[in-house]
Amino acid sequence: MEKNYTIYAVDFDNTLCYSTWPELGDPNILLIEYLLKEKAAGNKLILWTCRAGKPLSDAIKWCRDYGLTFDAINDNLPEVVEFYGNNSRKITCDIYIDDRNAYIDPDGKLQGVAI
Repeated sequence: MEKNYTIYAVDFDNTLCYSTWPELGDPNILLIEYLLKEKAAGNKLILWTCRAGKPLSDAIKWCRDYGLTFDAINDNLPEVVEFYGNNSRKITCDIYIDDRNAYIDPDGKLQGVAI
């Protein structure tokens, strides 16, 4: 699949919004501003959250109140589905942004990513 944009999948609770599910909390302004800039540059955003039903609707509205709109919500982008010929449960993206990220550093140690 050839594309000229980056796909970001971003979590809601304790990532975009400092909250305790199902409550809504304060915004992560630095992350929101970053994503708004990326979206304006033509990149794609996926809201990737465990929320469903009313808590999901509340989160989507909360994001809209901060100017964030998404190209997909808990789903792959249509062009990804078309390219692979199916809609995998795993979201295809270039960058996952989540409060539970971790990676192995060059010394072989598990590290967390602060948001």
